[in-house]
Amino acid sequence: MLPFLLVCLGGAVGSGARYLVATWMARALGTDFPRGTLFVNLTGSFLLAALLAGALEGGGLSPNTRLFLGAGVLGGYTTYSSFNFETLALVEQGSWALAGANLAFTVVGCLVAGLAGLALGRWAFAA
Repeated sequence: MLPFLLVCLGGAVGSGARYLVATWMARALGTDFPRGTLFVNLTGSFLLAALLAGALEGGGLSPNTRLFLGAGVLGGYTTYSSFNFETLALVEQGSWALAGANLAFTVVGCLVAGLAGLALGRWAFAA
């Protein structure tokens, strides 16, 4: 039960941080390009990779701390960071084809799923 609560608490912190960062950047830099989302995805990917590399190689963080920060805070901050780390893990294992497949299926699949969701939402909620 504790791991679940750690992820939930961390997720709330990360989601709040994502909202604050994206909102601040939109106000400060404009909304013509999703700079806030890009910044969150870039910083989240960097932070998760640094956290996991440090934790796995240095061993300085307890499993509960890694869970809270990794799956919780950074998972709530950006799920892209998890996608990025998992793809990098495949690259480091030498599984270039699987890494490429993960990249292609995620990017294209999410765009297609988003288009399908838009169509369904427009159909279901049309007046």
